[in-house]
Amino acid sequence: MGHREDLLVGAKRCLIEKGYARTTARDIVAASGTNLASIGYHFGSKEALLNEALMQATEEWGMELGRAMAVDTHPNATPLERFEAIWSGIVELFGTHRQLWSANFEILAQIEHVPEVRTALTEANKQARPGLAAMFQGIDEDEDPKGAWVLGCFHQALLTGVMAQWLVDPETAPTGQDLAEALRTIMSGTSLEPKSAATP
Repeated sequence: MGHREDLLVGAKRCLIEKGYARTTARDIVAASGTNLASIGYHFGSKEALLNEALMQATEEWGMELGRAMAVDTHPNATPLERFEAIWSGIVELFGTHRQLWSANFEILAQIEHVPEVRTALTEANKQARPGLAAMFQGIDEDEDPKGAWVLGCFHQALLTGVMAQWLVDPETAPTGQDLAEALRTIMSGTSLEPKSAATP
């Protein structure tokens, strides 16, 4: 690899090990085996390098996420059973990518000051939403663009929210089974808690 590729590999390693805000240029140099001048030559700044590394790492995680979601369920599985199976696979990935997702949440707090990252994330969202709708509901964006967008937004919101809960406290974060039970309850209009007897 050339210095540019080495820097990206080193920056991704630093994102995982140290996080976005705590990574210094010298950290990246040490992790990549390059030099400080290479950062300026290839990327212009440490921030630009970290932003590109974060986008690459997120894309790589997205491919793993896609594989986790492509679960083999029984041909007669209900949509809710498939939902639970997919989410169980997603939750398993959280543990192996905790630092990367922490870095993603860090950068969200800074997008007001990093317009290129906002642009990249906006484009990533446009691609992710129809993919999520297709994976969970089998909706083809070309045939039902509105449905793909609405359901894609829902699943993306759920993904981000569950990840945030998992980062804060993995012990109490919802499992695939928990999410399926919640969705079943919402759809049935019942309550998870037994109703108290009516007073005479």
